Amino acid sequence: MACEIADTRGVAVASLDVVRSIYDGWQRGDFSREDWAHPEIDFVYVGGPEPAAGTGIAAMNELWGEWLRDWVDFRAVPLEYRVLEEDRILVLVRNLGRGRLSGVDLDERSVGNYFELEDGLVRRLVVYLDGARALADLGLEA
Repeated sequence: MACEIADTRGVAVASLDVVRSIYDGWQRGDFSREDWAHPEIDFVYVGGPEPAAGTGIAAMNELWGEWLRDWVDFRAVPLEYRVLEEDRILVLVRNLGRGRLSGVDLDERSVGNYFELEDGLVRRLVVYLDGARALADLGLEA
């Protein structure tokens, strides 16, 4: 699946390579890597039935684990990378999977993940279950 990269500054960004490497695993359903995360990462879910936030890798893993437990074959496929600044990147995402209990197929294209990097590590990750809200919160157009 092709993915668009919108670099609003017109230059290559090293932080983009970090974020793209995260999706190498996520689009295959592998959420086990954490070497990309700052030890004190701020991890936030915005919207959805259970908004949540935590600080640190353990908190991020716990929140991810709670989400992933509800799904079979969950994957996050990047559709578009928007480089907002050198260390600020929004990724519009397609989530795929199947409900563990319900068996309902998930194919959600309205998701946005916002990354802020510090010294080559993700310092803040905001998972927006509504991509339109991500765009609005970040002052961007669709």
